[in-house]
Amino acid sequence: MGHVERGGRAGDAFGAVEAGARFRTVRLGLWAVAAILAVRQLAVVLGTPSGDRLTDLETWVGPGGVLHVKGSLYDSTQFTGTPFGGLVLKPLTRAAEQALGWGWTFGTLLLVVALGLVAARALPQPVSRRTSLLAAPVAISLLLVSLPVRNALWLGQTSIIPVLLVLLGCFAARGQRESGLCVGLAAALQPALLLFLPLLWFTGRRRAAGAAGATFTVGTALAWAAMPHDSSTYWVHHIAGVGLGGRADALANQSLHGALLRLGLSGPLEIALFLALAAAVATLALRRAVRYAQDGQLLLAVAITGCAVVAVSPTAWQHQLLWVLLAVVGRAGRRAADRTVWPVVVVLVMTLPAKAMLPNQALFVPVRDNTILLAALAAATVVPFLSRTAPEFVRPVPTHYAQPVPARFRQIPLVSSLRRVLTRPNLFLELVAMRLVYFAYQQIRLAAAGDGDGTSGRARAERHGHQIHDIERFLHLDIEHWANHTVQGIGWLRDFLDFYYESFHFVVPLTVLALLYVRRPVDYRWARTALGFATGFALVGFWLYPLAPPRLMPGLGIIDTVHGPQDFAKPDYGTLTHLTNQYAAMPSLHFGWALWCGIVIAVVAPKWWLKVLGLVHPLLTVSVIIGTGNHWVLDAVGGAAVVGAGFGVGYLLQGPRALRGAAAEEGRESVLVPAPG
Repeated sequence: MGHVERGGRAGDAFGAVEAGARFRTVRLGLWAVAAILAVRQLAVVLGTPSGDRLTDLETWVGPGGVLHVKGSLYDSTQFTGTPFGGLVLKPLTRAAEQALGWGWTFGTLLLVVALGLVAARALPQPVSRRTSLLAAPVAISLLLVSLPVRNALWLGQTSIIPVLLVLLGCFAARGQRESGLCVGLAAALQPALLLFLPLLWFTGRRRAAGAAGATFTVGTALAWAAMPHDSSTYWVHHIAGVGLGGRADALANQSLHGALLRLGLSGPLEIALFLALAAAVATLALRRAVRYAQDGQLLLAVAITGCAVVAVSPTAWQHQLLWVLLAVVGRAGRRAADRTVWPVVVVLVMTLPAKAMLPNQALFVPVRDNTILLAALAAATVVPFLSRTAPEFVRPVPTHYAQPVPARFRQIPLVSSLRRVLTRPNLFLELVAMRLVYFAYQQIRLAAAGDGDGTSGRARAERHGHQIHDIERFLHLDIEHWANHTVQGIGWLRDFLDFYYESFHFVVPLTVLALLYVRRPVDYRWARTALGFATGFALVGFWLYPLAPPRLMPGLGIIDTVHGPQDFAKPDYGTLTHLTNQYAAMPSLHFGWALWCGIVIAVVAPKWWLKVLGLVHPLLTVSVIIGTGNHWVLDAVGGAAVVGAGFGVGYLLQGPRALRGAAAEEGRESVLVPAPG
């Protein structure tokens, strides 16, 4: 009881015990996630036929690999390592052959775990004990799902070793000589890492910088003495590896040199511009890195320097880009609501393909093709990471919440921590989230089609179409043929409904979201959450129940008024023929999204005529989708069901929408509740 008396009430002690138990559960859960991801990566790599995995390693150490030949390592340009790397790998050739699968993959996983542990221990202080204990499994999990690690495991690359050597030299080595030895070995394997020598020098670790330079020189000289022809080829003919591996203008080369080539520049102009940009990026990045190192954020300084290495290296292949992921340790944003923007962006860029982040349109191609490079440049030169002396470093500007509205049921909200936020969400994150949701929507629609271009997928969808048609006939709801032919016979009505179908499906929901975001942030969050749940439920329907719309049902005589008469063996629906699954009819998101718009407008609009106008939209939409032959009546019922479920789940989780939202947004203190801490 002594601890209880000094710490306050006895209930506090029990609360602390319960909180400690929850923390241990969370920690074990995170380690379990990391273990599951590791097992999954092992299963993916080792479950692939031997000819399709570890192809780079096979190129080096396989029976006909470049490390076996008596000629130059670079005759085929497939070996991208330095002569020192070849000198180190040659004695390991026989052992690597025998352990080409399990041994190499397990070894790479161990390197990833070591990298995560070192990075977690190097977090800038002050860091709470809980954060330090949770950092390791989170770091390892992020590394395992990142594109560089997945590529390294899949291809059999050694790119994790230089990154780990630099981190060991900066955070684990006991003396400056040992630190310099690690960094020098890393530079001997990847020469662009020589950029870390100025970082060591300007941060007062001059002996380490000297040892790193000496180690690099000795390793390179040994390789030159042992393999003079290879060294001459690498350093002179290929200019430190330029020209080895894939094409320099390939999307995998996420360096300034690769980006300039993809933009159409070439020759002396491109080289001069690349050198000028590289010098500017390196100078600015080193200045920032030194400043953050002196501020006590050495891991951030190392990450910034590594991001500069990615940009200024002539070739920065995808498996060498781990430095960008390490930049998540930087804290950017003074508001608590903005603190997650930078980490989320980095994690998305490093884990998802670029096509998931940006649409496949000409306007976005330069950005989409260089997403990782842009993230590296941003981390190295632009992102305003907070100093440890800034008040917001530990205590960001808090988020304010609306007063909770009492619900009719005692158990609601189910998740009390999901309170209604008053402040406007970060626009960039909202746009990214919308794009990712829509990308998932497209992929699931396509996957749900099965072999929709063939016979069995179409047959299944048509079979479900007959089921829906039979149900509607039983319920006397089968009005599709009558409505469709009536519309077809009235030219102006057909043209209007076709235009409405093609134009308003996206325009109206996006307009509603934009107006809510600007004028009613609290209601924006409420409406956006319901729309997200409704769309998710619809995707489940597309997956489980592919359904042919009336216009693609042979024998019913339904006319496709939008795209014209259809060849049911090869339906043609304009530019979307090869991009969408036309058998994703149940539920109808055309009607579902329109109904969502109508409900939101009816709830939040200040004037009665606006409410009526909002409700007209779903009524017109249901007429459009049936009259044009694009949906069954029951599809609209399904769309209404998923929208109702979306609003219902939001209500269950968060409770009723915040009242007096407009007053709260104007800053009335009576409804402001600051976030804890």
